[in-house]
Amino acid sequence: MKVTIVIPSYNEMKTLPAVLKAVAALSLDKEVVVVDDGSRDGTREWLERAIAAKEFPCDLRLIKHEANKGKGGALITGFNSSAGDIAIVQDADLEYDPAQIPDLVRPIQEGRADAVFGSRMLTARTYTYSRIYLAGNKLLTLLVHLLFGLKVTDSYTCYKAFRTPLLRKMKLSSTGFEIEAEMSCKTAFLGLRFLELPIKYISRSRQEGKKINYRDAVKGVLKILWLRLTLRAADFNL
Repeated sequence: MKVTIVIPSYNEMKTLPAVLKAVAALSLDKEVVVVDDGSRDGTREWLERAIAAKEFPCDLRLIKHEANKGKGGALITGFNSSAGDIAIVQDADLEYDPAQIPDLVRPIQEGRADAVFGSRMLTARTYTYSRIYLAGNKLLTLLVHLLFGLKVTDSYTCYKAFRTPLLRKMKLSSTGFEIEAEMSCKTAFLGLRFLELPIKYISRSRQEGKKINYRDAVKGVLKILWLRLTLRAADFNL
């Protein structure tokens, strides 16, 4: 099964080359789709040159947003252009090690799952710069569990893999980080076969470029509540 690795990128020139080098080395039938979300640090110009020079030995495509739409907007663009049977997200900031991707997509390839999340809470190999960030993630995860019944430990993980047709069935609409909440809630609402696997994770600090903040946590809470009130089975032909 072909895997599409979607990489949303906004001003990640410092780390994107290393991410692409690691992704290109994976032993997978894959394509890599980088969605540049209006970068102004030279990322897209560098990547255009790298693709032209075939610097990375893989099927690599660049999609450009002229203006910044947010992580959710970038992911939706990437998902809509995916040619793979499976789509998985890889952030461009090196907090997540791409070497973990084959293990995460394997349950889908083997027919054991429709969706797989890589959980930072199921391992001791997780390092976060902020206890407040960790508390916010736990609150959002608890809300997803209480309101949608999804037995999940890390609803805001970047590492989410889906069968591509089911991902498109979700009709995602979130433009910001709250897309993580939307994908988690709709995984439960659609009754997808779901697994979590432990991953290692090393958080970068705000000074190093971390973008998510407390406002995004508030948006996530509101998104979860709104989805609980508005989702209808008829909207998905269930």
